[in-house]
Amino acid sequence: MSLEESFKSLSLDYLNLLINGQAFSDVTFSVEGHLIHAHRCILAARSLFFRKFFCGPDPPLAISEHPIRISSPSSNSQVIPVNSVGYEVFLLLLQFLYSGQVSIVPQKHEPRPTCGERGCWHTHCTSAVDLALDTLSAARSFGVEQLALLTQKQLASMVEKASIEDVMKVLMASRKQDMHQLWTTCSHLVAKSGLPPEILAKHLPIDIIAKIEEIRLKSSIARHSLAPHQHHHHQHHLHFDLEDQKIRRMRRALDSSDVELVKLMVMGEGLNLDEALALHYGVENCSREVVKALLELGAADVNYPAGPAGKTPLHVAAEMVCPDMVAVLLDHHADPNVRTVDGITPLDILRSLTSDFLFKGAVPGLSHIEPNKLRLCLELVQSAAFVISREAGGNGGAAIYPPMNSEVNNNMVSLSLDSREAMNRHGSQGSCDSPMYSHDF
Repeated sequence: MSLEESFKSLSLDYLNLLINGQAFSDVTFSVEGHLIHAHRCILAARSLFFRKFFCGPDPPLAISEHPIRISSPSSNSQVIPVNSVGYEVFLLLLQFLYSGQVSIVPQKHEPRPTCGERGCWHTHCTSAVDLALDTLSAARSFGVEQLALLTQKQLASMVEKASIEDVMKVLMASRKQDMHQLWTTCSHLVAKSGLPPEILAKHLPIDIIAKIEEIRLKSSIARHSLAPHQHHHHQHHLHFDLEDQKIRRMRRALDSSDVELVKLMVMGEGLNLDEALALHYGVENCSREVVKALLELGAADVNYPAGPAGKTPLHVAAEMVCPDMVAVLLDHHADPNVRTVDGITPLDILRSLTSDFLFKGAVPGLSHIEPNKLRLCLELVQSAAFVISREAGGNGGAAIYPPMNSEVNNNMVSLSLDSREAMNRHGSQGSCDSPMYSHDF
């Protein structure tokens, strides 16, 4: 057994003592109606606060500037009431004292009044930020500096994706508790947000707003002080470094389904969703709901061509053979006839895949394509193209449906029938397999 495995085993053994409750317990805390059974020797060994509390002549009523009201046990009761610290935070504190590690994440099964998003994983939402701030305050109050440092590190990671309101909340806490690193991170994020002083004044005191404006001024002077004839190349790279940082933040936000943060970046930081290829990234990596929310911001061109090939998001969705993405893009006026630099339309891609599937179905490279999804994508794009042709006064779609030889036509009918039977048998397997895609024409 390695040293790391030995420490992990030791950590779990001690944590099991806490989990198993009354086994060998010699002290019980009451927090928000919950009883927590613990062990004096472990708490005293791991925390100076508890050492003084259990062993000192007078139980301490406060540590530093942070009052922690823990009533001393009376002679007729072994239960110690704990006030001013919530049950969840106190339990996290004890978990760290027992095991040396803890995950500061709100319980996912519990409803959170500060988190309006259903199914949120609480990695950087308001609930997660609030819990981390409460844990940090408790760690400082109980003198558990290792937990305080761990929580600061987690907060520094959280604020990169958190809403600007939560960043300002962390900014205030970092000033109050003299956390210089966290203060620097948060103050620069607020400065970069572009929010005007009159908006900041609703959340921050005047002296902090002055600091924010000072950071903005220094940043502005640094940008303009670079002499064009000497530093043009450096300035060029600086611009792209800043843009790359924005794009990375945007992608992290999309990965976490945080479209609100993307919206703030668009409004406050001037993020260009098209140049950042936000829709292309969303189609390739995110859910239908995220792409839909992005489109509803109204700040992205649904037909924006990306890269040297000039692919639009609909080209990408067609290549992925994902009806979910095809449907939501068409619902927001994606053009089924838009061409790449090589003159390829999304419809061409789907027809080519259909042909390949029919005649080369055994090719390993095409094994990921499901006939059900392919048929749905083809129907959606063909229908949209047909409607556009009809509205433009076309000839009823003759240009949209070019003649195909009888063998291909027969195979298409066979594919459609086989797919329909497959849908009847397996229609509920997943979101992309569902036949319930509708498109308003």
